[in-house]
Parts: sequence; structure tokens; C-alpha cells
Amino acid sequence: MLPHLNYRLIAALILIAASAATEILLERRPSILRPGLRLDAFVANTGDGTVSVVDLVRLVQIATIPVGPSPSGLRAHPTRNQVWGVSTDGGYVFAIDSATGRLVLRIPVGASPFAVDFSPDGSRAFIAASGSASLVAIDCASGQVIRRAHTGRRPWLARVTPDGKQVLVPNRDDSTLEIFDASNLALVGSVKVASHPEQVVILPDNSVAFVSATGSNQVSAVDLRRRVLLANLSLSGVPAALLLKPDGGELYVTIPEAHGLEIIDTWRAEISQSMVLGSAPADGTMTPDASLVYVSDAAAGRVTPIEMATRHLLSPIMVGRRPGPCALDPSGDLLLTVNEDSGELAVIRVRTQSLITLIPVGLRPRSLAIKLF
Repeated sequence: MLPHLNYRLIAALILIAASAATEILLERRPSILRPGLRLDAFVANTGDGTVSVVDLVRLVQIATIPVGPSPSGLRAHPTRNQVWGVSTDGGYVFAIDSATGRLVLRIPVGASPFAVDFSPDGSRAFIAASGSASLVAIDCASGQVIRRAHTGRRPWLARVTPDGKQVLVPNRDDSTLEIFDASNLALVGSVKVASHPEQVVILPDNSVAFVSATGSNQVSAVDLRRRVLLANLSLSGVPAALLLKPDGGELYVTIPEAHGLEIIDTWRAEISQSMVLGSAPADGTMTPDASLVYVSDAAAGRVTPIEMATRHLLSPIMVGRRPGPCALDPSGDLLLTVNEDSGELAVIRVRTQSLITLIPVGLRPRSLAIKLF
């Protein structure tokens, strides 16, 4: 005979399991996420030409979107419910509707674009096409190209000043930083900088730009008001990521071959300190108050948190094979990094400084954006 089933006990066990599942879900639900809102990560996979979409509440991949060859430069649009990126080999910019996961825009911009940037109000997008020596302005509402300008040789990217009035373009082969009027893309200045400039960050008051130069192991400081070079700051190796504090007071530069981080005092335009972090520190991100900086180490497979007030290294977090770009969700609850060799998205709980899970995405992920909607 079958044993008599205690239906009351079974019902109680079901209730306990449901309650536990609810508690777990609430524990990992970001604090800013009210009912009706979604929080998704978008990961560009250069190896298979797709963008993976990951639900950051359920921690599962929910979509794979074919976007074309070598997608990169993912950016969440500041005002529209979209995520933009570029196809470097395809020569176009694309936009994904966050809610539906559909590709809604594909706009030719010229050969070899690497990144996209937006005006502060989100009305325009700016893209430099490295292979065709051009700068393009796009109306985000219509998806139409509204301006084109000629640049120097191999423009690496376009960066909009915080006030939205100028667009800065570093030309890698000319070793110049060109300054364009954002309203009509008229060239208003050109400044000679250190060899092979690539990345650009701009102080919040629009006064100075810092430009990394991979050909000379330097960072150039450029006065944007007088449009002159202030200084070329020598580093201990080739600069990788530029991480600017929100108040603009310090700039953190990762140096993979020197195994560390160099700190630039932006007010004095001088290097104030160097830190050894690990094997090959690559990319990074920081909390909104800049109290913590997280740096991914591609060679060591980990992310290192740094308390910036004391310059103290916290325990590294192992995340996977060849971690690269990092990003914090808007609440600061979750830290994400993509693992290029293992094709995974690592999700870290900031409060406990611990890895929650690894989510398979696509082949050779190299770009990451987070969208709250």
C-alpha cells in the first residue's frame, strides 16, 4: 500500500518553498527597481555579430539579437528607450528597442566606426568613422544623418562636451585633437597632442580634455577654451581605460603592462600617484560618489575593488577568463563585467563583494550597456 500522504504537510512545504523563492528574488532585485520597471544588460558579441540581452532580476539571458559584423561601442540612450552601438566592419550605427529587443535603426556612417556618443539632451548622436575620415551627426528621433564633416586621418571616436556645445575627435594618424561646433560640425580648432591619441575624457566644467596616447605612453591635457596643449604627461606604459571622477578632480588611468593604475591630479595636470594592482588591469568603473573603483584584470581573471579615500586594495573577486569592460547598474547594487575568452557575463553583488553568477552570452563579448526602463 502507498503511504498515506499528509496533504497539510505538503501544502506547508510548498508555501515555505514559495516564500524562500520570493525572498531570494527580492534579495537580488536592485533597490531602485519598482514594479513595472525592467533592468537589462546588453552585451555585444564580436565573434558572432549579436547582442545578448540579460534580465538582471532573474539573471537569465532573454534574447539574442543579430546586429551585424563586429558590434561594439554599446551605449544606453539617455532619453529614449533604446540601446545604440556600431558595427565596425559593417560601417553603420544601429539602435535596439529595449522593450521589444528589435533592431529599429541601421544607419550607414562610413568605414570602421568604433563608438557612439550623444548630446546631453539625447537629440543627436555623433559617430566618427575611422576608415573614411569623417564625423557624422544623426537626429535620434528620425534616424537621419543631418551633418557630415571631414576629419583628420583615422579619427578614433567622437566625444561631446558636457554642455553639448562641442564635439572632440582624436585623430590617431595625425596625432591631433579636433574641436567641432556641435550645432553644425564646423571645425573650430585643432590641437597637436601626443602620438596616436585614442580615448578622451572631459572635465565637467568643459575646460580641459584629457587624451590618452598609445604611441607615446602619455596623456595629453588640452585647454578647450584657449584650444592649446597644456601638457603631455608621461606614464609607465601604454594607457588603457580613462576613469574620471564625477567631480573631475582626479583621473585614473589603467596601465596593463605596468600592472597598475596611475592617478592624475586634473587641476594641476600632473601625475600624483601610482598603484600596483595585479597582472594586466584593463577596464574599470566607479561608484557615483567615487568611493570605490573597480578594475578588471584580463590576465588574472578577476576584478579588484579599490577604496579611493585610503588607496586601499580590497580582496579581488574572481570572475572568469579575460574580463574586460565593467559597469555598475544605476542603483549601484550590481557590478557587471564581460569575460571575453569564456563568453560570459559575470554578475557581482556590490554589498558583499562576491560573485553571484556567470551567465553565458555570446562569442567574444567586448562591450556592455545597462538600461533601466
